[in-house]
Amino acid sequence: MADFDAGTEFDRQVQTLVDLGYPGLAGMTDTAFRGLVAPLRGPVLARAATTQPPTGRVPFLLVVSRALVPLEEAVPLTTLVGKSSPGVIERFYAPGELERFVSLKELEVPEADVYVAFDIDRGEEFCGVVPLDALEAVAGRDRTPLTIEEGVAFITHYPQALAKNKCFSLGGSRLGDRRVPALWISKGAPKLGWCWEGNPHTWLGLASAGDRGH
Repeated sequence: MADFDAGTEFDRQVQTLVDLGYPGLAGMTDTAFRGLVAPLRGPVLARAATTQPPTGRVPFLLVVSRALVPLEEAVPLTTLVGKSSPGVIERFYAPGELERFVSLKELEVPEADVYVAFDIDRGEEFCGVVPLDALEAVAGRDRTPLTIEEGVAFITHYPQALAKNKCFSLGGSRLGDRRVPALWISKGAPKLGWCWEGNPHTWLGLASAGDRGH
């Protein structure tokens, strides 16, 4: 495996967010935004990986909360590798409904404007598996499903994570019904949609995280 430098990767992710215009969307200057994120560098370096994980896994993600930058503004900033079409939100989310898909309490997602999710796996092994069964398997490994914000962060920092037949559900955000949010590819762009928790799809796995910090 290739060597991995967590500090360099942290700086790259910060720069990616700045380049995409996150500070402006958050009503902040670039300097203020960098100052907001800077305290996360310590926790990241404290548990730094030294080797680059295999494809489909990443050591950490800087996750911006929807309270700071709404999903409706963050999703269009995502693109596929080599493509320029902006990410879209599936029309079958009713107006205002997306905001009601919130993180599960048991995930203990940090109540912070920006936080870190560690040890991310897009979960391609769960392609073709019923989401409910995938969620049970993930829980059995002391891991938790990604939230919508974490999924958006995943493809923002690693556009290559969203690939043909290797898309993923985001079971960490739920509305209390049978729908599970998911990210897939449509018309050459990322799309945030949802699928039923009891329906398997050959092209849809279940993404998960090891833990979170702030």
